[in-house]
This record gives sequence, structure tokens and C-alpha cells, in this order.
Amino acid sequence: MTFPKPSFSPAEPVVGPMAGPAIAPPAGETRTSGLAEVKRRAGATAAAVIPPLLTLLAILGVWQVAVGDSYAGLPSPAHVWTDSKTLILDPFFDNGGVDKGLFWHVLTSLKRVGIGFSISAVCGVMLGVLIGSNRWAHRGLDPIFQVLRTVPPLAWLPISLAAFREAQPSALFVIFITSIWPIIINTAVGVRNIPADYVNVAKVLRLSPVEYFFQILLPATAPYIFTGLRIGIGMSWLAIVASEMLLGGVGVGFFIWDQYNASRISDIIVALAWVGLTGFFLDRLVALLGHVISRGNAAS
Repeated sequence: MTFPKPSFSPAEPVVGPMAGPAIAPPAGETRTSGLAEVKRRAGATAAAVIPPLLTLLAILGVWQVAVGDSYAGLPSPAHVWTDSKTLILDPFFDNGGVDKGLFWHVLTSLKRVGIGFSISAVCGVMLGVLIGSNRWAHRGLDPIFQVLRTVPPLAWLPISLAAFREAQPSALFVIFITSIWPIIINTAVGVRNIPADYVNVAKVLRLSPVEYFFQILLPATAPYIFTGLRIGIGMSWLAIVASEMLLGGVGVGFFIWDQYNASRISDIIVALAWVGLTGFFLDRLVALLGHVISRGNAAS
């Protein structure tokens, strides 16, 4: 006669007044895990920084070799540094009027973008919710919006100047009308794609329209909304640079056009670097905000 072999399971830890003091891990293991975490973060940082840095150096090297020492046409990186060294090292000078460093021109443009984009974000989300939730609004407004969104930003500038007769509100209108379309479209798509289970839960709980908006609609459409906002902020930055070239005054667009009239191509290249870095910062800022609000569900 055979008997089954006994099986043993590990004892559960004792919880309560009879339990003994917790045993801390050895100090060596703590230092080892901390060092491993530092190495992991350093490796991740290096993987994110080194490839684009090497690519940039390769582009500058090819540019330098292709252009050489000739001053005709496009200047080489070495000539850009020689001609615009003061502008690069001191972007904060302010001699009055339009004689300012690039920091102040970019800051002025950012203020305009902040105002115009904020208005377009509010109006775009509201119109997107209307189009996405109402069939008749979608049929009546969506074809018009699809046509208007294809109009280039600068094509709106004469209309805005005729309507407002001043440079500042005209620039804000160009930013608004350029950036609102992706916000409307993405918000409407998000509203139409709200899961049916969410709608049924709202009906069961008998949520009011205001409660439904804040508790169901906004959380469900947040990834779509912030996708539209990221596209919109990029288009806002493109629109303000283009419009400032024609409107004049302080701003990075005006600075680029003014340096072109003065044949200072090196200063234009430096300004383009500022424009690109600022646009990248704005995109990352909106993406971070969307990641926080949507709890990681917004598109990266």
C-alpha cells in the first residue's frame, strides 16, 4: 500500500503583536540596487541624447564640407559662428525698439501664440463636442470646416487686417483660425468614439448633461483632444512666424524678415534654430500636460 508524498507550502509571515521585527536588507544590497538604478537611468539618458547629438554633428560636418570657406550663398557653420557669435552668446540684450536679442523676440511671439491658441483651444473643444454629439450639427458644419481648414494661414491675413485694422489682433486671428481645425476634428472624432458602455452607465446613473460632460465625455475624449492640441500648437507657431514677417514689430518672424533685408543670413540661421527649439518645447509641453490629465492615455 502506497501513500502520497506530503507536500509543504511556505509559511505565511506572522502579522500582529507576535510578529518579530522586520529584517532590513543588507547595506551592500541597498547600495547595489541604488547603483543599478543610477546606471539604468544613465543608460536611458545616453540612449536619448547621444544619437541625435551624433546626427547633428554629422549634419554640421557635411554642411561645413559642402559649403567650404565661400561667403557666397549659404554660410558654413564656422561662418555662422563668426558672424553671429554675439547674437548666440547674448540673446537677452535690449537696446530699445526692435534692437533686441532673440529671447525677447521669441517671448513676444510666444505671448501672441498663448493668447490665440488658448482661444482656439476653448472654441475648438466646444465645437468639436457639438459636432461629435449632434448629428445635424455634424452634417451642417463638418463640410464647411473641411473646406476652411485647407486655407493657408497667410491667406487669412488680408481678411484679418481688413476686419481689425491693427497688427496685434490680426496676428491673433491668424493664429486662432489656423490652429482651431485640428482641435475641432480630433475632439469630434473622440466624442463619436466614446464606448457605448460609458453612455449606458451615464443613462443608468441618470447623470445630468453637466455631470456627463465632466465625468464621462472629457475623460473619454482627452487623448483625442490633446492630439488635436498638439497639432494645433504646432500650427499656431507656424502661423505666427509667417504673419509676423508681414505685420512687422517685435517678434521672431519680423526678426527673420528684417535680417533678410539686411542680408544677414547667419542671423537668420540662428533664429531658425530658436524657432525649431521653441516649437519642440511647445509640443513637449502640451504632450506632458496631456499625459498628466489623461493619465498616460494621450498619444506620445
